[in-house]
Amino acid sequence: MFIDTHVNLHGEQFADDLDAVIERARAAGVERMIAICCRLSDFDAVSAIAEAHDDIYCTIGAHPHHAKDRPDITAGELVEIARHPKVVGIGETGLDFHYGYSPREDQFASLKAHIEAARQTDLPLVLHTREADEAMADLLEEEMGKGAFRPLLHCYTGGADLARRAARLGAWFSASGIVTFKKAEDVRAVFRDEVPDDRVILETDCPYLAPVPHRGKRCEPAFLPDVAAGLAAVKGWTIEECATRTTQAALNLFDRIAKP
Repeated sequence: MFIDTHVNLHGEQFADDLDAVIERARAAGVERMIAICCRLSDFDAVSAIAEAHDDIYCTIGAHPHHAKDRPDITAGELVEIARHPKVVGIGETGLDFHYGYSPREDQFASLKAHIEAARQTDLPLVLHTREADEAMADLLEEEMGKGAFRPLLHCYTGGADLARRAARLGAWFSASGIVTFKKAEDVRAVFRDEVPDDRVILETDCPYLAPVPHRGKRCEPAFLPDVAAGLAAVKGWTIEECATRTTQAALNLFDRIAKP
C-alpha cells in the first residue's frame, strides 16, 4: 500500500479526466491520497474532491506565492476551516525567496498564522521552502520554543543544514519524483544521510515533477511507486520495505486519516 501525501488534483490539469486519474492511482496500489490546498480560495474545490472519495483527504492553506492574497489570515480562521472532517493538515504554507511572488513580510505573517493553527489543532504543518533554508530553520526553532507542532518539509530539496536542524525538531520529510532525477544527487545525499528513516514519506506533487521513467509527462499519483523505487534505492530498502515504512510514517503523521 502507498499513501500519496501531496497531490494537486484540482484545477484545469485534471478537469477532463480526474476520475480516470484517481482510478489509475488505485490500480497502482495508492490507497490514500491527500489533495493539497495552495490558495485559500481553492478550499471549496479541494474539499469537494475529498468529500467525493473515501480514500482522498485534504488540507487547508496558502502557498507562499499566494500569501499576498490574504496576508491578514488568522490562525482562528484556519482552525475554523480545519474543522472540516476530511481536513488532515494545515498548509501548504512556507517561504519562497526564489520567485518573490509575495513580499517576504507577507510570507512570514501567513506562515506564522499557519504554524499557530497547526499548534492549536495538532494537525501536521505542510511546508514549502525554496531558497530560504536559513530563514526557515531559524523560524522553526523560534516557533517550536513557543509550543510544539508537527512540521512536514514537503518535496524536500533543501540543504543538509536545514534537514539536520528540522530533524532535531522532530520534522518529517517527503520525497518526490526529484529523488529519481539524474542531476539530483545532492537531494539523494540529504535523504540518505540526514533524513530519519521513520520520518520519511512519499508524494507526487502532481501535475509536475514526474519521476523517471515518466519525465516530460504530466505527473499523477499512479507514478508514486516510481518515486518509492527511487527512495528505496537511496535508503537501501526494497520497494516493499519502502512502501511499508513510508505508509506507516504517513499514518503516524497524518493521524486523522482512517487506518486501513
